[in-house]
Amino acid sequence: MDQPLRGLSVAASINIDVLVAGGGPCGLMLANELGRRGIACLVVDAKPGTAFNPQANATQARTMEHFRRLGFAHEIRAQGLPPDHPTDIAYLTRFAGHELARLRLPTAAAAPQLIKNMSGSWSAAELPHRISQKYVEVTLRQHAQQLPSVDLRYGWQLSSFKDTGAGIEATVQAVDGGTPVAVQARYLMAADGARSQVRNQLGIAWEGATGFKRKFMGGRMLAVYLRAPAFYAQNPNDRAWMYVMVNPALRAFIMSVDGKGEFAFHVQMGSDEETEALTEDDARRLFAQASGLDISIDILSMATWTAGHALVAEHFQRGRIFLGGDAVHLFTPTGGLGYNTAVEDAVNLGWKLAAVLKGQAPSTLLDSYELERKPLAMRNTSYARQLADSIGLFEAAPELADDTAAGEQARAAASEYLNGHVRREFNIPGITFGGRYDGSPIIVADGTTPPLDAPNTYQPTACPGGRPPHAWLDDGRSLFDSFGFEWTLLVLGPGVHDSSAFETGARKLGIGLTVVHHASAELLALYEAPLVLIRPDQIVAWRGSDARHAENTLAHVTGLATARS
Repeated sequence: MDQPLRGLSVAASINIDVLVAGGGPCGLMLANELGRRGIACLVVDAKPGTAFNPQANATQARTMEHFRRLGFAHEIRAQGLPPDHPTDIAYLTRFAGHELARLRLPTAAAAPQLIKNMSGSWSAAELPHRISQKYVEVTLRQHAQQLPSVDLRYGWQLSSFKDTGAGIEATVQAVDGGTPVAVQARYLMAADGARSQVRNQLGIAWEGATGFKRKFMGGRMLAVYLRAPAFYAQNPNDRAWMYVMVNPALRAFIMSVDGKGEFAFHVQMGSDEETEALTEDDARRLFAQASGLDISIDILSMATWTAGHALVAEHFQRGRIFLGGDAVHLFTPTGGLGYNTAVEDAVNLGWKLAAVLKGQAPSTLLDSYELERKPLAMRNTSYARQLADSIGLFEAAPELADDTAAGEQARAAASEYLNGHVRREFNIPGITFGGRYDGSPIIVADGTTPPLDAPNTYQPTACPGGRPPHAWLDDGRSLFDSFGFEWTLLVLGPGVHDSSAFETGARKLGIGLTVVHHASAELLALYEAPLVLIRPDQIVAWRGSDARHAENTLAHVTGLATARS
């Protein structure tokens, strides 16, 4: 970097390692990953600041584990709903009508202790957390802007870019005018949303399917961010985080933003024309119809969006340009998978960019980003589509809300189905923890077969290519807390295993390697090998019984072996 980033005049030229277009969850997470590694990056976003609207509302457990790795999971968990607010999901004929199904889930206050007593599919360092994206972005921004090598500029936009082969030539400019600023960067990351300027200019097409029409979660939706302080006091049903309305006349859902009086309200509309013509009076009418409550609301914002996407970009990389988040995958938000997939895009790319920029790995390591992340995006959009079909194709009987014998019978049938559905959509450890990078050129396969990928169950496995199995240590720490920030070599079991060859190899490559000894026979049995190499993104890269081929292994997992061949 030619000069300090902070305090640059608008006429200055910036020389930077990584230019990031987009300051949402993907861009901010990448800034944190790069900044922690001392990589100079500039993040520009045309918005005046982080998100005002709630947007995504569920942080999955794997994402919380990454926030824990960065040291601020506890800050995220302290935000959003009050500590004692239920995080239940309830299905009703109206928000204040007959309850049809409910999944009871722990409060934010209970989660940290509860997870320590869970095993099997939910053996994890963190439970999910119900929090609106607007709060998450603030925390990600606060931590990123404390890193000296990170420059965050909201109210700035990417005006032009060109990959010269040797680097990126770009211009950025304040949205309110001013002299464009020339940027010389080694790489560009486009996390600039569903209408990505970068993806469009590169001519990268979508693959997959869109335009699904369903009774719910298919077609045009109205989103209203509103304040309704009387909602809880006047609602006779038990408090929940999310209320889903199942009614033959209207389908909608509402999520609590702050646990007090702010809500995100979404309504399935019948046609594009009808949706675009809606006024605030229409939104109030629809809220009254959906809630069954005669209460006043303050509308903070209104927008329309389209449900029914299961799209993945044809490519995630073009030369020195990478794309992540909504720029390369579009979801119907069932399961809450879009934002969480975006965070893991950044986690995957961050350590690889840093390794290449520091000369620890060849540039060909970066080719593994698309090879690993595109199949995961295809997997996750497919799961989201299945979940959307599960709820969106369910037919609400005409008599469902009637106080009659026929209505009671219809509600009993709906209850049976919806109690099954809510567990299919919101108890998803398999989706959360089961994503894998099998077939990646930087994973050393050991001939074992990973467990079946199933959405609602997860079998912990150290088979290379997936998340390491979790356990709680005798001192109360998570096993993951003992990992280093970069590479980790686990030395497991009561026997003596020489790790010196890995340490020597890591020094030759200049990569950070933390060697962690755990004498527990239970951990050895869990990992099924005494030596396990964990990547910086907490993925098992290799496991084995001895370190004889340590240097070749390290060359393989850092992309050196591929570059030499």
